[in-house]
Amino acid sequence: MASGKFNFVIEQGTTLNFEIAYTDSGSNKIDLTGYRGRMQIRDKFPGPSNKNSSRLILSLSSSLDADGTGLNFSGSSGTNSPTEGTIGVFISDTNTAAMDFSKAVYDLEIVSASIVTRLLEGKVTLNPEVTIIP
Repeated sequence: MASGKFNFVIEQGTTLNFEIAYTDSGSNKIDLTGYRGRMQIRDKFPGPSNKNSSRLILSLSSSLDADGTGLNFSGSSGTNSPTEGTIGVFISDTNTAAMDFSKAVYDLEIVSASIVTRLLEGKVTLNPEVTIIP
């Protein structure tokens, strides 16, 4: 199954919080109990022979950072059961404020045991912040 395509904009200095619903071809929710997730934003695609040929901008996992940044398998509000098939993508305002790119690429993968599935991939655009709080 090919991954979905989804492009999004990060408003620098603001909180990014959106939710993905993982369903099958019949729109039935996929149970994500026991899954882990990972997502990276990079300045460009890594080269096939040199995986370090691109700059890592941000790495997210299902182990949430202290500020909540990461992938939440209980949806964006954190109140859904993993059986609902929702993944919340949360990046704190502190993390977006520190970003320094114009355009980038990302992909989001889920892992169950040794099976890796790429759910989404696409482009990310950073909309620069004007208001700076000292």
